Amino acid sequence: MDFPKKMKEKIVEIVKKTMKIGKDDPRKIWHAFKVGLALTLISLFYYYRPLYDGFGQSAIWAVLTVVVVFEFTAGATLCKCLNRGFATLTAGALGVGAKYFADLFGKEGEPIVLGILVFTLGALGTFTRFFPHMKRRYDYGILIFVLTFSMVTVSGYRVDKILELAHQRLSTILIGAATCMIVSLIVCPVWAGEDLHKLIYTHLEKLANFLEGFGNEYFINSENDEIVKPSNEGFLGAYKTVLNSKATEEALANFAWWEPGHGSFRLRHPWKQYLKIGVLARECACHLQALSGYFNSKPQVPSEFQKEIEEACTKMCIESSKVLKELAFSIKTMTQPSSSAAEIHLCHSKTAVDDFKSILTTTETLLISNKLDLLEIFPAITVASVLIDVINCVEKISESVEDLSVQAHFKKAKNEEFSSSSPEKPPQQQHQLLHRGIVKPVVDVDDAGGSDFVAIEICGGGEASAGKAEVNPVVVKN
Repeated sequence: MDFPKKMKEKIVEIVKKTMKIGKDDPRKIWHAFKVGLALTLISLFYYYRPLYDGFGQSAIWAVLTVVVVFEFTAGATLCKCLNRGFATLTAGALGVGAKYFADLFGKEGEPIVLGILVFTLGALGTFTRFFPHMKRRYDYGILIFVLTFSMVTVSGYRVDKILELAHQRLSTILIGAATCMIVSLIVCPVWAGEDLHKLIYTHLEKLANFLEGFGNEYFINSENDEIVKPSNEGFLGAYKTVLNSKATEEALANFAWWEPGHGSFRLRHPWKQYLKIGVLARECACHLQALSGYFNSKPQVPSEFQKEIEEACTKMCIESSKVLKELAFSIKTMTQPSSSAAEIHLCHSKTAVDDFKSILTTTETLLISNKLDLLEIFPAITVASVLIDVINCVEKISESVEDLSVQAHFKKAKNEEFSSSSPEKPPQQQHQLLHRGIVKPVVDVDDAGGSDFVAIEICGGGEASAGKAEVNPVVVKN
């Protein structure tokens, strides 16, 4: 009795999932349409009598070729089509040559020679697939080469018109591959290079969102001892997709290598540089995974030391996040990174590191005098050290993006101002430098006329200690 109801619910569920897939990525609908179009065009070899008389039953190889080589992206389709076409041509020629070569040894020696040739080329071809470069670029072609050579050589032993058979199969395979390439490149092409480009700058945006959220949420309870529930913890899982993206990035970079120049991407676009940025992004994501663990196990009531380093650590997160957002925007718009933005935020994050080190120096004195418990401040120190590693990764990512902008000939930003003189330090950094170090105005004793002079020592820790400097006048008499 419940079967019609369950069947209806199942159909409704399938329809909803289908609509969701098409809504999330309409290119998938176009891909299905393109495969159907290519199969329809190839089926004319059976429906149109003159074409069928020219190719006969070998026309089925064109249909099989379309089903096998038509991929979602244009680069993947070109990769398979070119590999299959070249491998079929080479293997077919060698197979025919092997058949005529084996005929020289007579009826008894022919199968032996053919068996030796099949074993040799089959073993060599299979072993070649283990080479990393060959496996990445030509694995499918080597597979088709071994398959085609074996089929032509073995079947040719029982077929008299082997040359005609090889010609028909080669022609239909090439026609099927050419149809796939034309349809893939003309009808709403999906470029693997554009997908890789989007994937890389999306990774940087996810890392930036995590750092921004972590900086705003980790020290949320610092100002009072009341436990406050974080406003948004959605940023915690933003980095996870970056950790598992290596295979996708390498596949897209390989397919993008086969694609012709299109849009803003030249023929020899530096796709390898995208992989370098992806490696650095995953390295940064590993550090963020450690931070995520500390976020879940953070103390409900922060220690005094944690309150002291709050400003420095928050600044590390926020400024690093701004750098990553600037770099992601640079890749997204294919413009050169703005030196007046990314570099300034990077300098601010390094200044925050100096502030933390200054606070840590003071803390060492308290630890020696047993006024602080090491176990109490250890988690906060670990979080800060991980943030320092994140800043180092962000700096490497910035350098890689700069190299990409040069190699890919990114256009200059419209609001970028270039100056031949060396750039000055950011005002905030100059302000902080005034509160650090030792200032000693010393007057020569001989020229002082026997008067006293004062040595002023200013001790500070950057912005965190601005306005709290200690002035120690020391009077020195002749």
